Amino acid sequence: MIYESKILNVALKRPKIHFVPDVVYAQVPTFEKPNQLLQMDLLIPQLEKRLPAIIFVTGGGFFSANRARMPQLRMHFAEKNFVVASINYRTVPNARFPQPVEDVKSAIRFLKANAQKFNIDAEKIFLIGDSAGGYLTAFAAVTNDEKIFNVGDNLNFSSKILAAVDLYGISDLTQIAATFPEEVQRLYNSAGSITSLFVNGVPAFGGVDGGILSNPLAAEKANPVNYITKNSAPMLLMHGMEDNIVSPIQTELLFQALKNHGVEAERYLVPNANHADEYWQQEEVFNLIDEFLKRYLI
Repeated sequence: MIYESKILNVALKRPKIHFVPDVVYAQVPTFEKPNQLLQMDLLIPQLEKRLPAIIFVTGGGFFSANRARMPQLRMHFAEKNFVVASINYRTVPNARFPQPVEDVKSAIRFLKANAQKFNIDAEKIFLIGDSAGGYLTAFAAVTNDEKIFNVGDNLNFSSKILAAVDLYGISDLTQIAATFPEEVQRLYNSAGSITSLFVNGVPAFGGVDGGILSNPLAAEKANPVNYITKNSAPMLLMHGMEDNIVSPIQTELLFQALKNHGVEAERYLVPNANHADEYWQQEEVFNLIDEFLKRYLI
């Protein structure tokens, strides 16, 4: 007996994607070593034309920067013909503000400097960040190409971006728990909190002892909401209505400040969503981000 094979017709809807891991984008000093390697993992659609790029800035509470996070989001946008770079950056206790902001800007300049190598359109760079990564994304967006911090490597390239997406990020480090119970607010403001160490540093390594409220000037300097100008990049902000890690007031503060400065901004609240839970892996979220970014590709 001869068995007949079946035919499966396949429409080409997704590009072939190459994964390029462990690309060093900077060497930076920390308390531990003078030249810590900062790395990115790249998803590169195999298309002939130059492509827009997204830098994904992972969350991690300022003490972790695991660039392997959010694989569904990253692959979604690679399949939408974006080059997607996921980065790590310096973290507490080996670093403090503004070093992680400098790292994000360095990653932007690195991609522009190596645009031909990675098939990127250097004028079409976006940022997406969640939680602490949302904070860093917001900082890079509001300061955009302003030379406020140490510019690091690739000095001939700007850190300007087209737009950014802030997922449940922080805009005012003194109010992260503003809508939470008083006991929770006290813990967030304590000298041992990560945000306090992020701004004040570790006392044993040259930092200043005290909570986030003990040095108002330093806290003000570390809040992206205070750096908005008419040149800030457009932003999409999203927050879960059940977030119990970062108060939804954080993206509301940034949203109102952006609008008051005449910067294009949208904010969405997601019912039932908590901090970095499965709600943020759903198509509705991805599609909304996709629609926002593609506005700036025209």
